[in-house]
Amino acid sequence: MSYDSSAQNVANVLRDELNHYSPGEKLPSSRALVERFGVSPVTVSRALAALAAEGLVHTRPGAGAYRADAVARERTIVDTSWQEVALTADEFGGERVVDASGLSANLAVPPPDVIAFNGGYLHASLQPERALATALASAARRPGAWDRPPLAGLTALRAWFARELGLTAAEVLISGGGQAALTTALRALAPPGAAVLVESPTYPGALAAARAAGLRPVPVPVDDGGVRLDLLQDALAASGAKVFYHQPLFQNPTGVVLAPPRRGELLELMHAAGAFVLEDDWARHLGHGEAVPAPLIADDPHGGVVHVGSLTKATSPNLRVAALAARGPVLQRLRAIQVVDSLFVPRPVQEATLDLVAAPSWPRHLRTLAAGLRERRDALVAALGRELPELAPVRVPTGGHYLWVRLPAGTDEDALTAAALRAGVAVSPGRAYFAAEAPAPHLRLGFAGTADVREITEGVRRLAVACAEVIG
Repeated sequence: MSYDSSAQNVANVLRDELNHYSPGEKLPSSRALVERFGVSPVTVSRALAALAAEGLVHTRPGAGAYRADAVARERTIVDTSWQEVALTADEFGGERVVDASGLSANLAVPPPDVIAFNGGYLHASLQPERALATALASAARRPGAWDRPPLAGLTALRAWFARELGLTAAEVLISGGGQAALTTALRALAPPGAAVLVESPTYPGALAAARAAGLRPVPVPVDDGGVRLDLLQDALAASGAKVFYHQPLFQNPTGVVLAPPRRGELLELMHAAGAFVLEDDWARHLGHGEAVPAPLIADDPHGGVVHVGSLTKATSPNLRVAALAARGPVLQRLRAIQVVDSLFVPRPVQEATLDLVAAPSWPRHLRTLAAGLRERRDALVAALGRELPELAPVRVPTGGHYLWVRLPAGTDEDALTAAALRAGVAVSPGRAYFAAEAPAPHLRLGFAGTADVREITEGVRRLAVACAEVIG
């Protein structure tokens, strides 16, 4: 069980017992709580900190924890109904929507006994934890590591990203993770109220970021070769959009790769429309062993591609380092918005990232990761074939974290998701991946967050139980 889960359990028990103490009365010592619950001192400290944050207890260094005074625990009921108007409507009759539900569902950490097919990050066994720890410790001790970094990011780190893109360091900005980079780019490329074209289905985080910026996502369907260029052209003409959010490599959630003949056609189509391609290259380091095509920006002759590349998905959810790359005046706008939003990415994090990717262990990690992802992908495909052949994926991706499966017509995704959780497996319902009405019910099944083949096999068995309950 994780520290967070254990701390929550301890906090829940103590919260229920607080009525047994008078205001100001001391709670049992940390040592007594450690012995009672059989947990570590760190877990007890986290539990007490959670209660203190709720105003239920207060702590005195060296003295212990005490029940908060009754007066301090009383909460004044405030009428905040006026905020519904203030946060929603504007003087022009517009509407602001910030909906993180699609993202939150994928970020939710299931209970310890639930198998996670809903996540989008690597299991601890696939993360380069030792290399990360070494890089962070080394970076923190380096002279100047705590000085303010250049606003655009460390030159050496920008140069490392640039080499992968065929660009120069001057054309790259370091950002605090892929989601932050996407948010910056969408705000830079389109004004509020404008349309932005997106693949259908697509990454819920991009949909959420677009809507939060006041943009209108307009879907363009994908097939086995990636985005449908004929429908993209129609959507450009109908919407007047000047931005197309695109994942040409291992598209999330379908796993498709943009077909080689479509690359040049896409760039010329967008250039003719005077529009940008926002290339989300989140899976650049997540191939399953086969060669991957170059980034779209490397083939762009017009400066119409704004590129986002991230290291988070190939390392750890806590290494929130990404790069924004662009050519021309748009780069200055990206830089300005990023400075306004976040100033800069902390220098120790940048230094550690540079140490990580420059170390001899980095290519070894990528090879190990490719093998681990391939093994888990194959195990998930095989288990679905045995237990749930009706959910066998139409395509098996050659990279990325996910399988995209179509459910039988009429299946209630929410009911199946809830039944799966009761059966002990967490899955992602497909509705959140569509900007408009979904053509059919789907599930996204992530395999990167699983411990091993055995866990995947058990997860599919549990999913079969849920499907029998909901689908029949």
